[in-house]
Parts: sequence; C-alpha cells; structure tokens
Amino acid sequence: MSYAEMKSQGLPIGTGVMEAACKTLVTQRMKQSGMRWGKEGGQAILNLRGWAQSERFDQAWALLAATYQVEITVLNDVVSIRSVRL
Repeated sequence: MSYAEMKSQGLPIGTGVMEAACKTLVTQRMKQSGMRWGKEGGQAILNLRGWAQSERFDQAWALLAATYQVEITVLNDVVSIRSVRL
C-alpha cells in the first residue's frame, strides 16, 4: 500500500477505521448469542448488511431482482391434491 499517496488523498491509512468497520459490519451481526453461520449463509447476511450500512440496499436489490427474474407459467384446470387420512 502506498501510504504517502493514500494520505495525500485524505484516505485512512490506519487500522482503526478498518477495525471499526469490521466491528460494525460483521461482529455486531454475526456474533450474537447462539448464532452459527455456514460460509454461504454468513456471506449472504454480510452482503445484505453491507448494502444496508452503505445505503446501497435499494440499488443492489434492484440489480438482483433484474438478474434473477424468471417467467412462470400458470396452469389451468389444476386439480388440488389433498392428503387423505385413513
């Protein structure tokens, strides 16, 4: 990392800002009492939290909604299946 260049641009070069961001973004959400996360579930929660914390949730959600839309076909004359108790 080019510390002099970063400092001249007014960007943070210390670890305090990064540690505070980790605490706010990750620790407060992921390490609550009794919580356990797998890799994929934890990443999903961190994505949502990151978007919310950076005030980008609406834009991110719109992008996801546009990316994962699928067309569905509603069938006519569908017979309902009910479980039968004997």
